[in-house]
Amino acid sequence: MLRTEKVLQLRGQHGRSVRVVREHYLRPDVPCRSGLCPAACPRDGKLLSDDVTHYVVPDCKVVQDYLEILEFPELKGIIFMQTACQAVQHQKGRRQYNKLRNLVKDARHDCIVFANEFHQHSYLPREKGESMEKWQTRSIYNAAVWYYNHCLGQMPVVMVTEDEDAIGQYGNETEGVFVISFKNYLDNFWPDLKAAHELFDSILQARRERESESQENSGKEYPEHLPGEIVEAGIKSGRYIQGTLNVNKHRAQLEAFVRLQGFGSKETARNRAIHGDVVAVELLPVQEWKGRTVALCENETEDKAPADTTGDPMPTGKVVGIIQKNWRDYVVTFPSKEESQSQGRNAQKVLVTPWDYRIPKIRISTQQAEALQDYRVVVRIDSWESTSVYPNGHFVRVLGKIGDLEGEIAAILVENSICVAPFSEIQMSEMPVSSSKNPWKVNPEEEKKRLDLRDTHLIFSIDPKGCEDVDDALSVRSLPSGNLELGVHIADVTQFVAANSYTDVEARARATTYYLADRRYDMLPSVLSADICSLLSGLDRYAVSVSWELEKESYEVLRVCYNKTIIRSAYKLAYETAQGLLDGDTGAVDDIPELKNLDERTREKKLAELVWAISKLTEIARHIRAKRDSCGALELEGVEIRVQLDDQHNIHDLIPKQPLEVHETVAECMILANHWVAKKISENFPHQALLRQHPPPRQEFFTELRECASAKGFSIDTRSNKALAESLDKAYDPQDPIVNKLLRSMATHAMSNALYFSTGSCPEEEFHHYGLALEKYTHFTSPIRRYADIVVHRLLMAATLEETKGDIKENIFSNKDLEELCRHINNRNRAAQCAEKQSTELFQCMYFKDKTSETDERCIADGVIYSIRTNGVLVFVPRYGIKAAAYMKNKEGLVISCQGDRNCEWKPGSLHRFQDKITSTTTTGESVTLSLFDHITVKILVQTSRCHADTIKLEIIRNAPYQAPAAEVSQKNFHVVKSELVKAVSQSAEAAQRAQENARAEVMAEDYQKYCQSKGRSLYQLLEEIRELALLDVSADVRT
Repeated sequence: MLRTEKVLQLRGQHGRSVRVVREHYLRPDVPCRSGLCPAACPRDGKLLSDDVTHYVVPDCKVVQDYLEILEFPELKGIIFMQTACQAVQHQKGRRQYNKLRNLVKDARHDCIVFANEFHQHSYLPREKGESMEKWQTRSIYNAAVWYYNHCLGQMPVVMVTEDEDAIGQYGNETEGVFVISFKNYLDNFWPDLKAAHELFDSILQARRERESESQENSGKEYPEHLPGEIVEAGIKSGRYIQGTLNVNKHRAQLEAFVRLQGFGSKETARNRAIHGDVVAVELLPVQEWKGRTVALCENETEDKAPADTTGDPMPTGKVVGIIQKNWRDYVVTFPSKEESQSQGRNAQKVLVTPWDYRIPKIRISTQQAEALQDYRVVVRIDSWESTSVYPNGHFVRVLGKIGDLEGEIAAILVENSICVAPFSEIQMSEMPVSSSKNPWKVNPEEEKKRLDLRDTHLIFSIDPKGCEDVDDALSVRSLPSGNLELGVHIADVTQFVAANSYTDVEARARATTYYLADRRYDMLPSVLSADICSLLSGLDRYAVSVSWELEKESYEVLRVCYNKTIIRSAYKLAYETAQGLLDGDTGAVDDIPELKNLDERTREKKLAELVWAISKLTEIARHIRAKRDSCGALELEGVEIRVQLDDQHNIHDLIPKQPLEVHETVAECMILANHWVAKKISENFPHQALLRQHPPPRQEFFTELRECASAKGFSIDTRSNKALAESLDKAYDPQDPIVNKLLRSMATHAMSNALYFSTGSCPEEEFHHYGLALEKYTHFTSPIRRYADIVVHRLLMAATLEETKGDIKENIFSNKDLEELCRHINNRNRAAQCAEKQSTELFQCMYFKDKTSETDERCIADGVIYSIRTNGVLVFVPRYGIKAAAYMKNKEGLVISCQGDRNCEWKPGSLHRFQDKITSTTTTGESVTLSLFDHITVKILVQTSRCHADTIKLEIIRNAPYQAPAAEVSQKNFHVVKSELVKAVSQSAEAAQRAQENARAEVMAEDYQKYCQSKGRSLYQLLEEIRELALLDVSADVRT
């Protein structure tokens, strides 16, 4: 190894240039990553294919400007030099650099990074007076020559550059190393790759337009951003505030906020910052602060005047600098023919409208505008100069026709940065073989290392109908001691996904399985997710099992074990079937294929065992839930809609998910397993365990919840999770169960998001999970569909299996790496949630779009008002799980009038908004008042849009009383039964505790009793007496 020095010119704290000398070490053994390497270079990791005609080496400028072309899988044998990668990192920012890193990691792309600046024979020091650009080009050319010679001339090397001087200087210097322009390279080597040529022309044209504009335009549309060093100093001093810009999608042209800090800014003060950018904000004087708008808005035009504001003005500011641009791919729509004609004379410059309301229009240069008018298209933003009203970008690719299902799904995926390319051949080559003719079998050697539960435990799974990726199963049995053993068995995915394998890297990048309304995109290949790792009934499977020994009456945990096991699930039950067995429904037996073709006696015996197991699991789950309830666990509410398709995959119906007690039974068992695994891994890896935290919400987020509850006479205490849970339980109207459902939904919206984190990145007092009321929590139970669970499985194995601990510990992430991974997984989880929500909204619109709202009864439904605005109300439609706006004042200024049982009409008049109601008064004196939680009849309409996603719009038909359908009655009964059940379980748990205390008291020595000054028999009862004397309130409704 050679030691040399690297001289850097850095800018100091006060803007002065500082000369810094750093040590730079050179080695002769830096791996070349070529499959043709004749030397002894290490061959672990990704290697360049030898099945190519040449290697291509892009210089810094090509990597920076044309990376998206280099992402084409057809381009193979690409060598990214370290010099070019560092140029991208320093000049293009972290987002572009991460794209480059992910491209190199991706097994589907034949490309590698060569660390030329650390290799003894490829590094060139920068000469005195040499510009940075010239040194970078010279370094990359020198490394290309070394690479060609290192491979003994077996493979020609083509260096591509946009530097004409370099082409002239190096073009014919070395035989076998060619230096040509990128356009020349595409023309000669890839003449038939039409998409690459079109993208190249688009990028080139956009760049030329930017250059010509910067020369022509001298007028400033926006103030210049402050220099980075001034922004940094201002943030440190507190003059500027750093945060992520969050644009209000309902008022995208008028309102944006800096996330977390809550500082608002108007459109003119955004200063070219785009939604998602990390910005520096300067607060305006207090007299210029604005209040947040509370009117409904359809977002149809850009030039809407600001609506009336209510409440106190909030801190308002202006963007003075952009710290980090988080630009991504954007789905856009080209203007129609009429709009194109009105845009101006230059037909090549087109203003396209993004699918996302929060993104401004983007100007691109293209000659295909007319041909692409009816398509969803992907563009990328290149720049936004202070002289330009709009950002400049370029065309990337076509997704599909507007309104076409596949095109709209593709738009949702792109908008959430979700890549769902098929798994590559190299990833599939790592998969074990399993087919109908040759099914996968347990390895005899592996069998010896595992605990075999196949003949000792009745194991079964409970999942949604049609579920293929079954990653959890349950068991319960009586032990000889009379105690119970509860078991949670999770698919052992890590047995088949080795750390840092190609499959592991891909799963890490995806981070989760993406569930849309009509499909899913798996995190793992289907041979694992739907076959070998899926705990299907009657098949031997590897599992990681957590088992607890429970006290037979109190169900307290006496002992817990973690084991690698082999299981054979006996039944694959649907939730509805399991609930039927729990309720004693004999018809549910017909839905259990495993019990068919058995003789009557065997069938009845097996059925009795299964019913006992489900009943016992439910009983245990009730006690676990009661214990969490006593600590403040929250029962929150979300709307989950299932899209029911017919045989032709047309939408047949939209069905809200019905709550079943067996849902909670399974959930409680999973929560218990996650909690105990979290305790185990955090004990063994206190600074590098992956846990999940749920921070307490900010109190101001509960304002709307408290106001809405008070309208119904309920008081919501939000000081703690326990107080909130008890308040929500009491806020129950037996005449209208929807009220409690909506209040819980509001509480859900007020919550912070639960996040993954590394235990080394925050203090232990912040580990708490607010919603579940647990000190430590993680995700362990779904490794087929969540990468976080795979990490947790590896941590658990390292913590429990001593014989292989040394090997497994090498694959444990450091705190820094785990922190970065958690950020990535949290980001992908948010994307998955958004994509699922948007796809559900898409199908809701498609369901109603082809129906005639005037005649089709399915378009008429009951709605419940849950929020009051200045010009209308927000309504929840229980039948379809829809939340949407219903206007009481239309665009013509007319207000709604509802008289008796007649349909509502639009008449001249005015609206008056109060905290819990809104009154519409016509000029003739007619008035109608709508209050929070009123039930009204609404018509469901679809508001179509060329450029954006279609949305549901509601129209008030009648101010009619709510008629509860049968489904709601069943939900009401479920709530009552469940509340009474939890109460009864809590009482029985306390009774059991008192019985144990009494039993212990009976064996106390008599000499101790002499000194006992309490009337009771134990210290526990003494403390209870003190507590009761201090806190007794005979008027209070004490909840047991």
